[in-house]
Amino acid sequence: MSRKLRSQHWFGGMDKDAFIHRSWMKNSGLPDDAFDGRPVIGICNTFSEFTPCNAHFRGLVEHIKAGVLEAGGLPLEFPVFSCGESNLRPTAMLFRNLASMDVEEAIRGNPMDGVVLMAGCDKTTPSLVMGAASCDLPSIVISGGPMLNGRLKGRTIGSGTDVWKFSEDVRAGVMPQKDFMAAESAMSRSAGHCMTMGTASTMASMVEALGLALPGNAACPAVDAQRARLGRLTGRRIVEMVAEDLRLSKILTREAFANAIRVNGAIGGSTNAVVHLLAIAGRIGVDLSLDDWDRFGRDVPTILNLMPSGQYLMEDFYYAGGLPAVMKEVADLLHLDALTVTGQSIGKNIDEAENHNDDVILPRAKALTESGGIAVLRGNLAPSGAIIKPSAATPALMRHRGRAVVFETIDHYKARIDDPDLEIDESSIMVLKNCGPRGYPGMAEVGNMALPRKLLQKGVRDMVRISDARMSGTAFGTVVLQVAPEAAVGGVLALVQEGDWIELDVPNRRLHLEVSDAEIAVRRAEWTPPAPAMTGGYQSLYVERVMQADTGADLDFLVGNRGHAVPRESH
Repeated sequence: MSRKLRSQHWFGGMDKDAFIHRSWMKNSGLPDDAFDGRPVIGICNTFSEFTPCNAHFRGLVEHIKAGVLEAGGLPLEFPVFSCGESNLRPTAMLFRNLASMDVEEAIRGNPMDGVVLMAGCDKTTPSLVMGAASCDLPSIVISGGPMLNGRLKGRTIGSGTDVWKFSEDVRAGVMPQKDFMAAESAMSRSAGHCMTMGTASTMASMVEALGLALPGNAACPAVDAQRARLGRLTGRRIVEMVAEDLRLSKILTREAFANAIRVNGAIGGSTNAVVHLLAIAGRIGVDLSLDDWDRFGRDVPTILNLMPSGQYLMEDFYYAGGLPAVMKEVADLLHLDALTVTGQSIGKNIDEAENHNDDVILPRAKALTESGGIAVLRGNLAPSGAIIKPSAATPALMRHRGRAVVFETIDHYKARIDDPDLEIDESSIMVLKNCGPRGYPGMAEVGNMALPRKLLQKGVRDMVRISDARMSGTAFGTVVLQVAPEAAVGGVLALVQEGDWIELDVPNRRLHLEVSDAEIAVRRAEWTPPAPAMTGGYQSLYVERVMQADTGADLDFLVGNRGHAVPRESH
């Protein structure tokens, strides 16, 4: 390798500083030649026993290290904040940006030449890529992989998706409590993240579509031997990427983001991909907007028959050919010359992909939704935009006008929703406020509000719901999300009152509150912002500096690529 590697600014030379850096590293048994100029590869590990999706990373990291060693590199593992979706309160999204700060500063401040990003659970993928993008070293992602299919009484069940269904059935009185409790152990049968097309599976697909992971990364189950092989191959490849100086900025182009948006439509991916890709683009310096999600994804057919939009699960997707097979099916919609971590183009990566099950990966003529993707809505209720996932919604509700039933906070919703005297029917529109980036804080996954018990008992299973919140990628329904500006900053959503009429028109991308501008002005004059949920600490910093959903909900001072320049010496 002709150029001097970054790590040699620490380990090269015969002076006092190099002595200090090498000497301390040798206390783990490293020999002299470990510092001879070979690439030092940082392995960014989001292992945590509080993050069940990533709890198997202790084993996976050993395969990555082996691959790095085989290729002539020195692997050094480091931990970062692990955003576990299932346990972290008030919401993992509150800490995505904090984790990205951890990643960025760990990469920049330590003697590494390239980075392997070990991601799995929902927010671990964007937080790692965001942090790495702000440094722009050669970087590659490996996901932890999905769990095996859930099984209950001879039928397949999916994480998240069936939780929402079963919970509604119990509340409606059509599912015994004992069956609900039996599903608890039957749903999560192995290591790995959600095996539906939730946010974890979606973001694993997004990094593969962006070109940041090896082909086949997204769908391979966590416990399959191929996942270990992918780890080893990933370790080998990052050493080669350092030699090629193949940095993130060479891969994360506008064309790569267009590919990812179109792939998201083809797989029926999570609405959460919107806010994450916008944030990643902001870090690497690519011009990407909320409207690009509609522009690039509007005419993409959803061809992956996977929960929550369809019926199968990630294990079935893997056997059918995984993401390369989907991408080949929609290849005419993609920028096939986009560069990837393999050193080759997306087109070359998917050239030999095959579809082994056309019930799972459907022919385009049999698409679940002809125009899938994410629909971006605008109107006086969402002047900066809101989103909805058509493939997971009820077609009959895509054009709907209804009377608003308003919940000022999530606590107000929980207190009222099962009140038998609540004036609500299936034509009503449920409106939830103060659950956005600042309002919750963190924009929690509460937008797919459970329906009132009295309507569930009548057989109602979907209604129009509108909020400034997010929802789990495993969820479904006619749910309008991420309304911007949010209620907590004085968006029009804050001014909706019980009984107002609202029009939803997804085909025409319209979300309109049928209240005059004059009345809105009167209400705004009377509105007062809610008090923060917590003062001091990270939450205060977050609430002060977080941006709105339509720009990625990053902290304003984190946007941009700050590079990986070697800092001043520490001694």
